[in-house]
Amino acid sequence: MTSQVSSPAEQADSTVVGEQRRAAGTKDVRRLERVVIRFAGDSGDGMQLTGDRFTSETASFGNDLSTLPNFPAEIRAPAGTLPGVSSFQLHFADHDILTPGDAPNVLVAMNPAALKANAGDLPRGAEIIVNTDEFTRRAMQKVGYDASPLEDGSLDGYHVHPVPLTTLTVEALKEFDLSRKEAERSKNMFALGLLSWMYHRPTEGTEKFLRSKFAKKPDIAAANIAAYRAGWNFGETTEDFAVSYEVAPATTAFPPGTYRNISGNLALAYGLIAASLQTDLPLFLGSYPITPASDILHELSRHKNFGVRTFQAEDEIAGIGAALGAAFGGSLAVTTTSGPGVALKSETIGLAVSLELPLLVVDIQRGGPSTGLPTKTEQADLLQAMYGRNGEAPVPVVAPCTPADCFDAALEAARIAVTYRTPVFLLSDGYLANGSEPWRVPEPGELPDLAVRFAQGPNHSLEDGTEVFWPYKRDPHTLARPWAVPGTPGLEHRIGGIEKQDGTGNISYDPANHDFMVRTRQAKIDGVAVPDLEVDDPDGARTLVLGWGSTYGPITAAVRRLRGAGEAVAQAHLRHLNPFPPNLGAVLKRYDKVVVPEMNLGQLATLVRAKYLVDAHSYNQVNGMPFKAEQLAAALKEAIDD
Repeated sequence: MTSQVSSPAEQADSTVVGEQRRAAGTKDVRRLERVVIRFAGDSGDGMQLTGDRFTSETASFGNDLSTLPNFPAEIRAPAGTLPGVSSFQLHFADHDILTPGDAPNVLVAMNPAALKANAGDLPRGAEIIVNTDEFTRRAMQKVGYDASPLEDGSLDGYHVHPVPLTTLTVEALKEFDLSRKEAERSKNMFALGLLSWMYHRPTEGTEKFLRSKFAKKPDIAAANIAAYRAGWNFGETTEDFAVSYEVAPATTAFPPGTYRNISGNLALAYGLIAASLQTDLPLFLGSYPITPASDILHELSRHKNFGVRTFQAEDEIAGIGAALGAAFGGSLAVTTTSGPGVALKSETIGLAVSLELPLLVVDIQRGGPSTGLPTKTEQADLLQAMYGRNGEAPVPVVAPCTPADCFDAALEAARIAVTYRTPVFLLSDGYLANGSEPWRVPEPGELPDLAVRFAQGPNHSLEDGTEVFWPYKRDPHTLARPWAVPGTPGLEHRIGGIEKQDGTGNISYDPANHDFMVRTRQAKIDGVAVPDLEVDDPDGARTLVLGWGSTYGPITAAVRRLRGAGEAVAQAHLRHLNPFPPNLGAVLKRYDKVVVPEMNLGQLATLVRAKYLVDAHSYNQVNGMPFKAEQLAAALKEAIDD
């Protein structure tokens, strides 16, 4: 099955369950395998909420899905302008899918800016639902339309549904004691109701959500529900929508279990809580709000019942300083940030390397440099995570590959941190953080055992037989030093930023000792146990596509497409970026060509070339958006044929 999504118009020959419905005076229903829908409007039009509700109902219906929220960096961008357009794209299907789709089959455009910003992404034959009330002369001129695109023939290649969404919403709510401005705010619910009818989405969950969200304002809740129902009824009764569509549940895509829709940041927060429970350590988050990582702070602050303590610090440095102090005190310590915050935290990360304490540094990567594109995605912090500290300060690096995988990656990062007494980088990104997909809720027995043993007494005998505690005496297998909770009798010890003497932990300026400690800390990270890299190569290919992080979905979709066209191509995806899997060098040498797609200018490719002397070919993109499967497939085909 390729990843190209055909539009409803292009699937006119799909199964039509229409004869009986026409005989009964009702509309035709066409069955589709998958659909990509994009809601677009001003950042104040509620497009993220609309998309999220449609996604939740789609998840409860049982479809596989993938989402791509896209919104401005400004809190409230100028209304009606191109920079102020907010959109939410959802790809759902009756089978396993991997990406939010290359191009939308349906665009809901709430104003001229939304149409202009997104029309270029539409395939010919796509459906466009336009809020005609917003297509005033002034609004169109604001985004550069000299004439109405609804009348000048520029949309002739599409199926355009002109709908006065604002007028219909206000009319539906005339019995409520609302001003016109207040009523107009519910037009997103009218649009959601229309799309829910169009694609046979359940409605009960959304109505329950609205009652809960506006529980303190029952009139507003009732008005939104009325607008939602009016949109659904409009689809049922208007002649403009002669067909609705069914996308069956993805019954074969999911193993048995309990599922829920989950975003990457939510999965990561749940993974941290699970790690806290599995280690039997209190979870402490020291953080400073920063897009796109703030949702983790927001979520963890809700879970005090699990022993979670969250501290919103005055800045990035204070956030990680508090987290490192919590690690010294015996907590599972976490700090969350994005690329600019990592730069500020770098000295304290180096201190954590020297103190050899477990600390999770969660970096939700975004467009950069500096403040950059805070609501857009990128993978450009890999080299910063690897080397962005003074001196030799090696740190393990773990990267999730899907929104749901953020849960497992958090557990893996915690395993490494507490086992090897080291800070660990967890590299997610904006695409994973804000995107969502179905997630099977694991059973408690499936979670790893991360039990921690604190130092309880002396661990070294002096020449005179005296039993003492040496804070830097190491486990011979992991090279980890003991973790002694302050206040444990007899285990008092000093910590600080100056080099430690091997074993005793006393301050040492001895050159030979410093050389030994630097090499020992590096050997500890090099010795972190990580599994071998798994390679998907059913055809004995000569070309390997190597990826990491959120490129997994687009790469896998592109590889599927190429194999469907008869091409032989292998795929491998890295979770552990430091240290690399032990078999990576042997894997790379099996292939004539290695292609590394990244949302940066070739950072993993640089590491691979340097370590394994392999001529890895980079395919790079840094436009703030994830790869498209069709784009990657074309690039990989060119690499195979070269």
